[in-house]
Amino acid sequence: MHTLIRFYDFVVSLITSIAGTWLLPTLARFTFAATLLIYYWNSAWLKLGDGIFGLFSPSVGAYAQIFPKAMEAVSYDIGQLSWFHWLVVVAGTTAEFVLPALIVLGLFTRLASIGMIGFITVQSLTDLYGHGGIEQPETLGAWFDRFPDSVILDQRLFWISILVILIIKGAGPISLDRILIGTTRQDRL
Repeated sequence: MHTLIRFYDFVVSLITSIAGTWLLPTLARFTFAATLLIYYWNSAWLKLGDGIFGLFSPSVGAYAQIFPKAMEAVSYDIGQLSWFHWLVVVAGTTAEFVLPALIVLGLFTRLASIGMIGFITVQSLTDLYGHGGIEQPETLGAWFDRFPDSVILDQRLFWISILVILIIKGAGPISLDRILIGTTRQDRL
């Protein structure tokens, strides 16, 4: 049994020394890029209004997606909403473009990951309470059940787990953070 434990320790030590500190953050950023970058950018593109300044004149759909109950209450007339609604829609749309780009580039990765966790939290609450997901058990899902594919609880837990890795480990060696900050200082940030 001692031989088996020593062999196990040897293998784990070997894997740890080979993977070092680069594997987890690099894999987390790759996973984010492969699964969520286009998802968020497509969502942001759909919120843009017409013309070159479409970000500052969001589409009706942007308001309906972010404030579904408020839009229904004003019969989908965005002129009846306040500047607060406009500000939230513009900020949310901007965040959907900027935060994923920062994570994929590895620039201000920890801060961008914290921002994405906040964004995902607000997105999930909007899906649950604004769009009625709380009334649809299959959409909400449940942890510790036999179904791993609920849209809210299961998926978003995986998303946030990837982002927590980036908050703890940083962007990794192939990143703008590493280039701009330097190797030694990066590990302390």
